[in-house]
Amino acid sequence: VQLQASGGGLVQAGGSLRLSCTASGGTFSSYAMGWFRQAPGKEREFVTAISWNGGRRYYADSVKGRFTISRDNAKNTVYLQMNSLKPEDTAVYYCAADTYGVLGTSAQTSNVDEYDYWGQGTLVTVSS
Repeated sequence: VQLQASGGGLVQAGGSLRLSCTASGGTFSSYAMGWFRQAPGKEREFVTAISWNGGRRYYADSVKGRFTISRDNAKNTVYLQMNSLKPEDTAVYYCAADTYGVLGTSAQTSNVDEYDYWGQGTLVTVSS
């Protein structure tokens, strides 16, 4: 399974971006998908995740109400709509696939070790 993330860029605080992550190989429609981010000098942190059919979603507290995850299984793509961006959202954003498909607890879902495949990351920079 290969994951290709795109859509990052430079945006002013308060602006919006939509990230995409397209999968090739495997059976995307059966995977849970997650987004993580890593800021310079920090550990990779959970942002959001969606179950295989979109029926369950989790968000980190820091992005609730601002970010929305969605997926289109016909296009093998998961999206991250980011609104009201803040400078502290600046990071490399990674998409990841969990072949189990069904999201567990929030603690499990936010654990990087739950994910089997990772994309290469796309940089989001939010200027103040």
